[in-house]
Amino acid sequence: MEVIPQTGSIGAEVRGLDLSRPLADDAFEQLVRAFLDYQVILFREQSLSPGQYQEFARRFGRLEDYIFAEGLDGYPYITEIVKTENETGGFGDFWHSDSTYLEVPPAITMLYARQVPPRGGDTLFKDMYAVYDDLSPGLQAALKNLRAVNSASGVPRDEDIYEAVKSRNSERRDQFAVHPVIRIHDQTGRPAVYVNGAHSRRFDGMTRAESRPLLDYLFAHVARPEHQFRLRWQPDTLAMWDNRCTQHHALNDYHGQRRVMHRIIVQGTAPRRP
Repeated sequence: MEVIPQTGSIGAEVRGLDLSRPLADDAFEQLVRAFLDYQVILFREQSLSPGQYQEFARRFGRLEDYIFAEGLDGYPYITEIVKTENETGGFGDFWHSDSTYLEVPPAITMLYARQVPPRGGDTLFKDMYAVYDDLSPGLQAALKNLRAVNSASGVPRDEDIYEAVKSRNSERRDQFAVHPVIRIHDQTGRPAVYVNGAHSRRFDGMTRAESRPLLDYLFAHVARPEHQFRLRWQPDTLAMWDNRCTQHHALNDYHGQRRVMHRIIVQGTAPRRP
């Protein structure tokens, strides 16, 4: 196994593994260490059946279905995300951490590229440990005492993002959960900023108007180019990222091209504060 860092703090390519075959325990332990160290890891040129894909994902924990979409026939934990040549809307086209409106958000998301445009459609990732580290000690201390209300209806655009997948549970669009603004990673013990522009609506106990100046400051920090990794997809690339300490943004810059991705999410634990 070879682990090749992609930036100064986030993202690594892993070479030398065939994920269609079961991994030995020592190889899996190395993989987990690389994942925790780099937060986003990717594998190129992987030929996986849906069953093999699910079995690889299960090594990392219990799988969950996506509450707003059906899974593939026979594979309920694999969500197919398709943008056709005639569609302009993008699924995940904003900075976010997946499903923070759940009481127990997913720890890990995996995305397997089945068909990608010849260019465009990259995904950006942000190191949220680094966002926390860049804050002043005074702001770090203030944020540790705050919680944020995260809503499924908080996506910052008028279009319905769930049209990109086969929609279900539309009555749950008002789903929300309250989580710490600073989250302690349950495996590394490191603090990370845990609010995002797609779902975090306000601080618990405050109005939106009172919350917006500080939330907007944190959201702007996420969009800065420092501590970002840009993943350029190729067919049969599999990427996995840690929702506990990263955010991601799927760029929607490939209109007229077809893109097909298979997504799996791995169950997490309830976020805990410092």
